[in-house]
Amino acid sequence: MRVLANDGISKAGENVLKEAGIELVEAKVSQEHLAHFINENQIDVLLVRSATKVRQDLIDACPSLKIIGRGGVGMDNIDVEYAIDKGLYVINTPNASSRSVAEMVFAHFFSLARFLHESNRMMPLEGETNFTALKKSYSKAHELEGKTLGVIGFGGIGQEVVKMGISLGMKVKVLTRTPHTKTLTLQFFDGQKLNFEVSSNNNMDEFLKDTDFISINTPKTDTYILDTPQFEKMKTGVFIVNTARGGVINEVTLLDYIESGKIAGAALDVFENEPTPELAILMNPNLSLSPHLGGNTLDAQDKIGVELASQIIEIKKNL
Repeated sequence: MRVLANDGISKAGENVLKEAGIELVEAKVSQEHLAHFINENQIDVLLVRSATKVRQDLIDACPSLKIIGRGGVGMDNIDVEYAIDKGLYVINTPNASSRSVAEMVFAHFFSLARFLHESNRMMPLEGETNFTALKKSYSKAHELEGKTLGVIGFGGIGQEVVKMGISLGMKVKVLTRTPHTKTLTLQFFDGQKLNFEVSSNNNMDEFLKDTDFISINTPKTDTYILDTPQFEKMKTGVFIVNTARGGVINEVTLLDYIESGKIAGAALDVFENEPTPELAILMNPNLSLSPHLGGNTLDAQDKIGVELASQIIEIKKNL
């Protein structure tokens, strides 16, 4: 079996494949030359992340393909149903990067609550000449303990966000389309474990009421989850972080509500016009921004590589 990890794979994943006697073809092939490369090298498995697109034309053009793998959660760059209908296995790693994304959520929450996103920009410019004024301008900061955390989505990432909120002493609300209850386990350094039963609700109005921090952790949606009607019902001074997908929040309206003071600050790791975000977004001082880095940690990449490799090995047994 030959594997092409066109968007890369961690050394840990590579080692698992090689130990199982599976050949990893080391190459980075452009989209327009990908079909020819796959056919010329008789590739059985194509692994991608977000850069490479696996559409119907590529699937049709590559009869040697048996498995398509996505390193990550969302598979909107793969025609999944079509591939399955054609008899291919389609795999992803829904849980491998959950912790990394959740930590990114709180990195942004802390940055917003303590004005770090703005002070990091202003200190090099005015720290020497305007230190006292800067200190005063960033004095109205917030602690997270005791505040209400609202999490939209209750998959692997949403659950990790909830667990971190609980560990910080936050009150927690979860919004899902269908209400359900999950048992979440917090593990501590000394081997102790604590279980928490957390129930979600599908009442948006109740969810937004008195919520101080909102994290969006859903798959890609066809319509906005947060737009004018939702912003209107939020508590004044709310903080919002989107590490889900561009298009789940109306960025234009978001800026209006930031300017009005209704929203104290927001963080975007994903964008409607990714990879070319609007200039108004990039220049707004009340936004904490990152270039789609949610799952980009060395730890997550190792987990993703190993999880993909393990699935490939299992599928190979059935081929």
